[in-house]
Amino acid sequence: MSAKAWAAAGVCLALLGGFVAWFLVGRETAPTCNGLAEDTRVQKSVGHSVHPGISCAALGEAIVKATTGSQPGRHTQAQAQAMKDVVFALGWVQSQKIEIDPALRVPLATALADYAPDVHEMLAGLDNEYIVNAGDNKSPWEADGTYHLSVWNNVLTKTLRAVAVDPQAYALLRMAETHTAAAQLAAVPADATGVDLSLPPTKNARALGILDGIADAAVSQDAQEARKWHTTVFDRLLTEQANQSESAGRLTATWLQELKNTPEQQRAEHLRAQGLDMARTWAHTRTMDEPTRQDLLTKVENSARNAHQETKH
Repeated sequence: MSAKAWAAAGVCLALLGGFVAWFLVGRETAPTCNGLAEDTRVQKSVGHSVHPGISCAALGEAIVKATTGSQPGRHTQAQAQAMKDVVFALGWVQSQKIEIDPALRVPLATALADYAPDVHEMLAGLDNEYIVNAGDNKSPWEADGTYHLSVWNNVLTKTLRAVAVDPQAYALLRMAETHTAAAQLAAVPADATGVDLSLPPTKNARALGILDGIADAAVSQDAQEARKWHTTVFDRLLTEQANQSESAGRLTATWLQELKNTPEQQRAEHLRAQGLDMARTWAHTRTMDEPTRQDLLTKVENSARNAHQETKH
């Protein structure tokens, strides 16, 4: 080999060595736990136990403790602010896709599930109060005996996609939305007409449709891994015990029984039809003429399909 060739080879090796060193150092210095432990707002709102060097498992426990109260679904302003700060710290990044440390996924889903009505409204994206209070500088607000929070839609969906990689975490979020959707339908007055009748089931379908799109993004492209993910989700959903003594509980119980009766290979498709199936069951329990019922179910089906398609892009 000529001297010039040796020199060129030396330069290439030096560049390669530099790249490898940069790559390794970059990997070593990347913040653990998605940088949450170093985030000053998270430290302030989640508590003094959060500090650089904390394990991701311990951080997950701290987040659940700081964001949830002794009564499910009831939150102080400080708890809601902590939840908002954590979601913004995770999802307010330029990247369209984020990865969350595996030890944080189920704790984050557990915390978010406790805010199911808020997540429902943020996914549906139609309530003006949630829209105007979504900014990072907007504080949680009090209504109906608890504090509510909102974040920007892209911040929430990026966070949910990353959480949903864990099927147990996704099942927690899906079941929380199922209970909320059933409660929304049960609360519709018996004499409701027009938009008062159609808005709750179409909002439900939209929120569930977005969760369908999030599931598509979370599932592995490998067919075997995708089957394992779905099996874990369904196993978790089917362990849920719904209260059949009130209307919301009966709607939930009926849907879960239908899911259980569906052949395993068809359950993913059945899950994607959840918004429509729950609306159909609900409509059947009400005094509704056939044209009204058909028009309603068409709106619901379109709402779910459009939301699913939006989330895939």
